[in-house]
Amino acid sequence: MYGLEGYEFNPVKEHKRGRNVVYTCVKEGIDAKILRIAFLNDRSREDFLGELEYVRYLFDHGGSVSNVVSSQKGNLLEEITHNNHTFFVCLFEKARGKMLVENHYRYREGVPLSEYYYNCGKVLGKLHQLSKGYAPVHPRYSFFDKYNAEYIDKLIPSSLSLLKEKLLGLLKTLGGLGRNHESFGMIHFDYNDGNYSIDFDTGQITVYDFDNSCYGWYMFDLASIWGNGMGWIQSEPDADKRKKFMEDYFEGVLADTDPKPGLIIRC
Repeated sequence: MYGLEGYEFNPVKEHKRGRNVVYTCVKEGIDAKILRIAFLNDRSREDFLGELEYVRYLFDHGGSVSNVVSSQKGNLLEEITHNNHTFFVCLFEKARGKMLVENHYRYREGVPLSEYYYNCGKVLGKLHQLSKGYAPVHPRYSFFDKYNAEYIDKLIPSSLSLLKEKLLGLLKTLGGLGRNHESFGMIHFDYNDGNYSIDFDTGQITVYDFDNSCYGWYMFDLASIWGNGMGWIQSEPDADKRKKFMEDYFEGVLADTDPKPGLIIRC
């Protein structure tokens, strides 16, 4: 389907909430690829097409994402049926560089960590900017299509009635928030250092794993960056130092100019 004859296939270690089987496809002299096979029935063909079309749109318009590779038939998505079970197959370019965890959470030697914060915000900001002009053929679902009263009712047992009541109240509050063009659109919905790679020669971040992408508030992705930042300072016992760090960190994330040289942190 993809002309991968002669490639070496190496399984990617699964994580606890993983919903796919993933392989790295390597061949000497050719850029590596990522093969993803979805085997659960929790997503439809339309869901996958919505995700892949969004990724292709972002890449074609300058977003720093791992592009989806069309099959030899020109399709973004292929289906294989075996023993009456359908598998959805897609292929991506492998992102340049590696994840922070693969580099033992050490950033580029001699470069301030503030560059990383800035690049996280810069790349995400570009994706959000592009999303505002996105007109999909196969739309992804919206936040409230998945996270609603019915979902909470199934998720939380009746014995935890207070918890269920609180969550329903939060959903109601969210339902009253504005959803205008500037604040609500296609988001990654899982933006963290496990879903992008860093080119440690240049600092460039390449994003992937849009499996959870949906229509939601852009602020949600920013909240994810905030949560990621806490990992750099959570062991500091002084609350004022933690607060100051997070203020400086998020100022870097939201900056619209290149960061100034600052503190180099090694964890």
